[in-house]
Amino acid sequence: MNHYIDHTLLLANATTYQINKLCDEAHEHQFFSVCISPRFVEHCAERLITSNVKICTVIGFPLGANTMATKVFETQNAIALGANEIDMVVNISDVLDGSWDSVEKEIRAIKEACGSILLKVIFETCLLTNEQIVQLCNISKRAGANFVKTSTGFSTGGATVEHIRLMRDTVGQQMGVKASGGVRTRETAQAMIDAGASRIGASASVGITSGTTPTNDGY
Repeated sequence: MNHYIDHTLLLANATTYQINKLCDEAHEHQFFSVCISPRFVEHCAERLITSNVKICTVIGFPLGANTMATKVFETQNAIALGANEIDMVVNISDVLDGSWDSVEKEIRAIKEACGSILLKVIFETCLLTNEQIVQLCNISKRAGANFVKTSTGFSTGGATVEHIRLMRDTVGQQMGVKASGGVRTRETAQAMIDAGASRIGASASVGITSGTTPTNDGY
């Protein structure tokens, strides 16, 4: 299961000590990546330079409400600092307004900024209807994104098996599906994988893979 996990620390009060611990855990347990705020991208890239652990960061996080130009710059800057993967928060207001052309334009622009760097689109599924989730999956696929992702972990809910199954059924096998937000036990992570998740975003990664009880660290 370890290779499914983006080992995550996105709390506002994260310290360099905690980020170093995150990196060391990811290296030791061979998690797929560390997922950290842009502030720590360069630091993590340097700390993990001799490992196979990827550097994943977040764009427009956690609200998705930045302008497209800001998100594009954030993406370019993060990649220049060493990010290997980009998790962008979609403009949720545009989704709820049904401004689908604007949503697609933004995803396309950020994917263009990514180039060959993998792009995940964060939906915040807890705020959306199933119909909106399906539409957003189709737009993300058409715009060239590599993954669809459930949640930031900072809204009213996180990943559910039902949403993972819906997203997988919609995008097929051509895209990745990432379950994030509230995945805190091995049983929950396995249920997400069984439903179609190809990546798990979690802060309780060590507990998930070892089967121990995680601490409540807010993600």
